[in-house]
Amino acid sequence: MTTINTAGRLVGDWPKIGIRPVIDGRMNGIRESLEDQTMTMAHRTAELLKANLRYPDGAPVDIVVPDHSIGGVYEAAKAAELFRKEGVAVSISVTPCWCYGSETMDMDPLTPKAIWGFNGTERPGAVYLAAVLAAHTQKGLPAFGIYGRDVQDAGDSTIPQDVQEKLLRFARAGLAAAILRGKSYLSLGSVSMGIAGSIVDQSFFEKYLGMRVESVDMSEFARRLDESIYDHEEYDRAIAWTRTHCREGSDRNRPDKVKNRAEKDADWDTVVRMTLIARDLMVGNPRLAGLGFGEEAMGHNAIAAGFQGQRQWTDHFPNGDFTEAILNSSFDWNGIRAPFVFATENDSLNGATMLLNYLVSSRAQIFADVRTYWSPEAVERVTGHKLVGAAAGGIIHLINSGAAALDATGAMTGDGQPAIKPFWEIVPAEVEAALAATTWYPANRDYFRGGGYSSHFVTKGGMPVTMARLNLTAGLGPTLQIAEGWTVELPDRVHQILDERTDPTWPTHWFVPRVTGSGPFTDVYSVMANWAANHGAISYGHIGADLITLASILRIPVHMHNIPDGDVFRPTAWSNMGTADPESADFRACTNFGPLYGRR
Repeated sequence: MTTINTAGRLVGDWPKIGIRPVIDGRMNGIRESLEDQTMTMAHRTAELLKANLRYPDGAPVDIVVPDHSIGGVYEAAKAAELFRKEGVAVSISVTPCWCYGSETMDMDPLTPKAIWGFNGTERPGAVYLAAVLAAHTQKGLPAFGIYGRDVQDAGDSTIPQDVQEKLLRFARAGLAAAILRGKSYLSLGSVSMGIAGSIVDQSFFEKYLGMRVESVDMSEFARRLDESIYDHEEYDRAIAWTRTHCREGSDRNRPDKVKNRAEKDADWDTVVRMTLIARDLMVGNPRLAGLGFGEEAMGHNAIAAGFQGQRQWTDHFPNGDFTEAILNSSFDWNGIRAPFVFATENDSLNGATMLLNYLVSSRAQIFADVRTYWSPEAVERVTGHKLVGAAAGGIIHLINSGAAALDATGAMTGDGQPAIKPFWEIVPAEVEAALAATTWYPANRDYFRGGGYSSHFVTKGGMPVTMARLNLTAGLGPTLQIAEGWTVELPDRVHQILDERTDPTWPTHWFVPRVTGSGPFTDVYSVMANWAANHGAISYGHIGADLITLASILRIPVHMHNIPDGDVFRPTAWSNMGTADPESADFRACTNFGPLYGRR
């Protein structure tokens, strides 16, 4: 199995990060004495980012540093022009000294901005930082201020750990915001079973994410199936791989709803072709042009998509569970590759959340129902087992038939522990392990009359994960909620008893959020009770702090989170909205500055 280069999946080059070396412009002694230190700060910052950050295709981020420092408006304009030509979409200004704030600042209203002011006593870098942040706030161009906790000597060219963390957090979030811009969310079908998230709000995607929404009727799937509009050579490879690696489970349907062998084989044929078609609709396929389908070859430049499925499709055709699971995974019949972001039931808000998670984590995502809170008392009553350890306060059953990436089995490892990894770190043996941990059951035909296959696995315990969800509120707009926690494992007998009470042919993830004893994180029950929708997007790793930073860039307030206060990093302007209650200040700031792409 090979690793596939997925560069070029979407239109355009990846956005770059620009480093702005800002300096005191007074010549004849002052500026000259600071040039080396200023440029060293810029290049050290570039090295840090390049060593730690990657694009979704695995390539190191591209950093642009001007060959001159910025001491005034002329040089600021030169840097802006360089950044425009080079495709810079995120800027970080660095300085060891006092500079002329409004003359040197980045004025691009759409570029996420951060400023690192060196904490040294020889020159007043902190004074410039405060002055230019005040200018950003006054002009309505919020910027992130970075100021090291400890004083450094003027000749110290190291980047303190606390500064590194903020530089990387801002850069991850800024790049995520920049990557979203100009891409599409592809709505495959329409509203699924009255689920609010699948009522795709185009204004939200346009104003807050800088994206467009593309809509394709489900009949296009039927047309491409009927007219064989897909790469037949790839299909032959895909169906052979599927028959070899996708183990079919027993049919748990009632006898009158069990399909015969020929019908089941036909379902396998259809779901594999559906997967090819869904991917081609998202990002195109140049092979189709050679087959006479030039329009279909182009795709919709979709960085994320959702599949309506139920019920208009699944009452007649095989379901989309295989398509959703394989696209969201970091591998398929072509080898190891970057995952797609593909939401079940066309829940565009959960799809958008999966996308934010993915862009800051580089890891395949889990789409799940936030299905059931099991209290310790209820578990003991039903199973006779007393929950202990991380699960002692109760557990949340995350389960959905479709879009959980097979990476979520936990069959891959990082530092000897179950993990979901960036695709460029995955080795073929881990793909084989994830496939071996997955069983494909004939679909529950009470839910899916047309048949198909649903993946089943149980996620291994001990993985740090973050569950998040974007929600829309009339009169307010989007908000984000975040719950960091861990996956846990139950004894096999206990899991089986609990799983049998829902649908044991679907993937299960037992989740325990980190509780704080107050508010929506008083206990595990409170997290479930305050979750604002039926779905959640779950990412490997504790990425909540990065999501908060990204949300502030996009002007989306966070209405529930369990991130330590010291890890919350937002633009400096947010403190002008009040410091006693940061959550309320976040709402005021986002309302005041308005959506990034729909400025008031």
